Amino acid sequence: MNVQIRPVREEDRDAVMELASQLTEGVAEWRDPGAVAEAARQWLAGFFAPSPEQRGAVFVATADGEVVGMVSVNTHRHFTGPVEAYIGELAVAPHAVRMGVGRRLLSTAEDWARRQGLRHLTLETAAGNTTARRFYAAVGYREEAIRFTRVLD
Repeated sequence: MNVQIRPVREEDRDAVMELASQLTEGVAEWRDPGAVAEAARQWLAGFFAPSPEQRGAVFVATADGEVVGMVSVNTHRHFTGPVEAYIGELAVAPHAVRMGVGRRLLSTAEDWARRQGLRHLTLETAAGNTTARRFYAAVGYREEAIRFTRVLD
């Protein structure tokens, strides 16, 4: 598969929004997967109508003219003070998994962060998404925090 990585374009909108449904894997049983996907779509939609203060970026992976993956990266301030890069979404089409697309997208986000002069790139994934957790660990990411939730009656 000949994969190219490039900044997102308007004509990628439908494909990017479709990939957002991949972001529900491993979501906790008490969360609404549809709401998770819709929140991602809403956040990504902002990149198709960028504002002058837009600091982040979305990149897509294409193969044979088809969008097969995407990553969004932005900045946020860690609670201890430093500004860091943050991956909001990373998704790969099911037929393109395990072909290096995710690694290439992560590398592109890391390069973006370096160009911003940032020293850390963070991301979150569902605790139940063991595939993603193994992938991130394999490419050098380390778990930093664990979040607990209790469903109240």
